[in-house]
Amino acid sequence: MPDQRQRTRAEERADEIDISPTALLTQIEALTTERDDATRTADEYLSALQRERAEFQNFKRRTSEERMRDLGLAGEDLIRKVLAVADDFDRAIEARPESIADDPWFQGIAAIDRKLRLLLDSEGVTTIDASPGRDFDPREHEAIANVPGSDQPEGSIVEEIRRGYRLRDRVIRPALVAVATHADETTKTPDLPN
Repeated sequence: MPDQRQRTRAEERADEIDISPTALLTQIEALTTERDDATRTADEYLSALQRERAEFQNFKRRTSEERMRDLGLAGEDLIRKVLAVADDFDRAIEARPESIADDPWFQGIAAIDRKLRLLLDSEGVTTIDASPGRDFDPREHEAIANVPGSDQPEGSIVEEIRRGYRLRDRVIRPALVAVATHADETTKTPDLPN
């Protein structure tokens, strides 16, 4: 007597599956193609993610550099303003009468000037050497007068008119100087005031 028991749904489905070698090879090829497509898509997504990540890192670096540059420019602008005050102190100290050289009030003014110089130094501000006899350098000095017949060689600095300053490695204000020329110089800029 044939087996009359009720077949389960799983058994019915198992009978419906085609297990012939041709069908299995077709399914394997289809699954392999599907896997290869999924791998290719995943590689494309990974590559795109890596590019986006690199672009974002570059963006962060550029933004940080721009922020630092902008802060540096703001600081440089403030330092230029402070240098104007330092110039005023220079003029006041140079023009002081000898009679008040030892006066406590004047000593206080000189102390304030020293503190200002220390502050500038702590921010990386240094003076540009424009001492007499030094060669004129257009990157650091600005010639505002020619001095013919001086005892200095031609092209060297005769006198510093206004201090120049450098912020770290950049010139933020060139030194104003008078430069020695030959005595027979035909084109002259105004001579230095006495």
